[in-house]
Amino acid sequence: MIDLKNKPTIVGEKVILRPFKDEDLPSLEECLKDPEVIKLTGSSTEFDREVVVNWYKTRNVQTDRLDLAIVDKSQNILVGEAVVNLYDEKNQSMNFRILIGPLGRNRGLGTEATQLMVDHVFKNTKLNQLTLSVFDFNPRAKKVYEKVGFVKESVDKNELEFEGELIDSINMKLSRDHWMKKALDRR
Repeated sequence: MIDLKNKPTIVGEKVILRPFKDEDLPSLEECLKDPEVIKLTGSSTEFDREVVVNWYKTRNVQTDRLDLAIVDKSQNILVGEAVVNLYDEKNQSMNFRILIGPLGRNRGLGTEATQLMVDHVFKNTKLNQLTLSVFDFNPRAKKVYEKVGFVKESVDKNELEFEGELIDSINMKLSRDHWMKKALDRR
């Protein structure tokens, strides 16, 4: 089992990753209702505020996952979330996902948040790898993941139907060894 009860605050150049606060809800709601977020995450357009409030109020007490708010340092506003979840004991692996709302796009915040979260996980756990899935119509996210070191592992064909079109899901992984090599390259 993995213990992720410690919810750190991680400070980068552009973003701060931190535990969620009650006052984050309006910004989270804006992110979750954003049409681009709904599309790129394959989410439902239905929004139940009570469910969302209850969900985020419990994120900081979870011990088997790490959910952190992404805050734009320059404006001190929440722009998204970074999450490590779905522990796979056999492979010593977890899933990574990130969501960036409309106020956080196209400024490198997602790239830095992804790198900070990946670095934190590999420095503070014994996980062997992180995995993720990204829909094929999200080239911006694929580029970020590749930059951080994730590599394509497989494709789930026709995983999502969006506006009458079938979209593939690309499965990617980042091993601890590959992360270590990338970390040395960044020095």
